[in-house]
Amino acid sequence: MSDLIATLPTVIADGIVDRLTRQAREIINARAQADAPGAPDTRADANGALPDADTTIRDGSSFIEDARTIDQVRADVFSDLLLAGTPALDPTGTGDGNGTLGAIRAHVQVAVSALTLMGQDDGPADLAGRSPIDTTTARELAGNATSWDRLLTHPVTGTVLECDSYRPTAAMVRLLRARDRHCRFPGCRQPAIRCEIDHTIAASDGGATHVCNLANLCKRHHDVKHHTRWRVQQLAGGRLIWTSPTGRIYREDAPPPLVAFTVATTIPDPPDPGRPPF
Repeated sequence: MSDLIATLPTVIADGIVDRLTRQAREIINARAQADAPGAPDTRADANGALPDADTTIRDGSSFIEDARTIDQVRADVFSDLLLAGTPALDPTGTGDGNGTLGAIRAHVQVAVSALTLMGQDDGPADLAGRSPIDTTTARELAGNATSWDRLLTHPVTGTVLECDSYRPTAAMVRLLRARDRHCRFPGCRQPAIRCEIDHTIAASDGGATHVCNLANLCKRHHDVKHHTRWRVQQLAGGRLIWTSPTGRIYREDAPPPLVAFTVATTIPDPPDPGRPPF
């Protein structure tokens, strides 16, 4: 859960609380009327006919099992107004027409495993830039999403290796900066933080947004790669093979990692001169 706090003029804040409170009370009053025995069902059936007057709406009411307190209802109304409401004063509106502010909808980015979505496990989902969220919320968001981006992650570290979108994720950018450390054109040492991410095989030609098809190039050499006769091929481990316009080959290996881990070797104890060898 999170707190959303705004510092406002007192009269504005008091008016907001008053409106939320009265709206919440209307919802609770409607809930009480719907739950009352003998309340008439005003819902029409598939043929447009109304049910008999002695039936109730208890079984199909949207208020069934709604036990929210007034504070909880007020928080829900507050969320609905901010997520879907239209500002009364819209500087983008022209004349009597609606402006663009009301059409803007909230966007969130959630990463969740396919197994969790299918209900095969209850692993947490990740709200980008924030924190983990519960699986129920993640499944609900996935069910209402109009589009998904597939992410391929490392099975151990969880690092994103591939995504369906054109732009690499922030995790992929960090991995590429750590791998390349500078522009990958032969002889260029422009730091990776001032470089651009290049698709070795252009996305327009079917190149994937995968770390094995991405590399850091400075602005100058990015343009050289796309607008001259220089050609490049990327091999395993981030190795780039450049071919100049004259046909000369240059191999550009990824810089060696700053930290390397080696397998520990056990040195056997020296033999005891007083014991016979076995």
